[in-house]
Amino acid sequence: MIFAAMDQIKNRHEDLLSAVVPLMKLLCLTVIGLILAHPKTQVVPRATFKLLSKLVFALFLPCLIFVHLGESVTLDDVLLWWFVPVNVLISTAIGCALGYIVAIICRPPPQFFRFTVIMTGFGNTGNLPIAIVGSVCHSSDNPFGPDCHRTGIAYVSFAQWVAVILVYTLVYHMMEPPMRYYEIVSEGNEIEEEHINNISRPLLHEAEWPGMVDKGTEHSKTPFIARLFMSISGSSQNTFPDLDLTEEGGAGVGPSSPKSLRCLAEPKVVRRIRTVAEETPIQHIMQPPTIASLLALIVGMVPLFRDFVFGTDAPLSFFTDSLEILAGAVVPSVMLILGGMLAEGPNDSALGTRTMIGIAVARLLVLPLVGIGVVALAGKLNFLVQGDQMYRFVLLLQYTTPSAILLGAIASLRGYAVKEASALLFWQHICAVASLSVYIVIYFKLLSYV
Repeated sequence: MIFAAMDQIKNRHEDLLSAVVPLMKLLCLTVIGLILAHPKTQVVPRATFKLLSKLVFALFLPCLIFVHLGESVTLDDVLLWWFVPVNVLISTAIGCALGYIVAIICRPPPQFFRFTVIMTGFGNTGNLPIAIVGSVCHSSDNPFGPDCHRTGIAYVSFAQWVAVILVYTLVYHMMEPPMRYYEIVSEGNEIEEEHINNISRPLLHEAEWPGMVDKGTEHSKTPFIARLFMSISGSSQNTFPDLDLTEEGGAGVGPSSPKSLRCLAEPKVVRRIRTVAEETPIQHIMQPPTIASLLALIVGMVPLFRDFVFGTDAPLSFFTDSLEILAGAVVPSVMLILGGMLAEGPNDSALGTRTMIGIAVARLLVLPLVGIGVVALAGKLNFLVQGDQMYRFVLLLQYTTPSAILLGAIASLRGYAVKEASALLFWQHICAVASLSVYIVIYFKLLSYV
């Protein structure tokens, strides 16, 4: 009986180490990046970190996604993995509900009410989960078996396209500057300012989606939807520039014009939806990681393409091996970039300490508990791949990560709560070191019973 108790203690110690050690590896890489980028040392200039982020975005990450997703996925797998992208939607919806509760309880300044909901609801479903999976699978004694890295990356990559669509549609419009608190800035000055400050722009804006801030449209830094609805309803506001709706049947169109006839036959609600859709930057969804995901799905689902590209005897095996070598740079590069971002320190924030703590608690502590319940319920309803622990681990990670770094770039693109996003992301990633350690230990313990 004594030996059984000793074995039990030993097993608990091993479970604890297997859960904490991967995060300690990532923490070491982050600290190295922080030291290299710290203003007092400046061993590596900030411009180098921005170039590294572009390499990750345009080369390393697409290679990783294509190699591991394309080799793992088949048509049957696509039908079997359907709950992975659905879980992103569920976690986002629950997170936004928690954010709404946080906003009611903590009472942030009125202009940051939507911001509180967004930062609580939208987590990092891409780079950070990939880094965690890569670190967990780096050791040979990982609890997920020999195919740990390949299947883990495949599951994470399979969910990324949903997050990208949400960012360029829902998040983009939710991050619109509140009309009541918006300060009018001439568009010419905005463009000139962007060119001047491009070099000194915080690394946060380039850390996960380089170049997004430079893709601003005519309405990106103005409350477009609010002005659109006011213009259509006939309201006016003297302090705001009027929205040009001549193509939508404005006063400049004559009664005999085909456009005016179209508007007469088109309901107001349909006209509003169409106008908003035209100003949604959906075209930016086709970025290198998304393209790599689509190519991987096409190649993986078509047996002829799959046999030609993947496998030791495949004609293009030398090409996929080259891509796999490049893919190995993703995890260290992502963590070094994160360290460089944290080295810049938190900005001043008007959000309020109480609201920042509320968002962190809801996102890092409460949401993972809800996620455990959702994944357990999905398992009982037979929505999950039976006996696949990595599948469940990735689903749980989607509830556990801090707010997406990409939200900082969106905030800068829209000119809304930029300093608040930077400060909140800084403190969330600091706190996530502890919360991730605790929950990964819990997840490993729960998965041992699956």
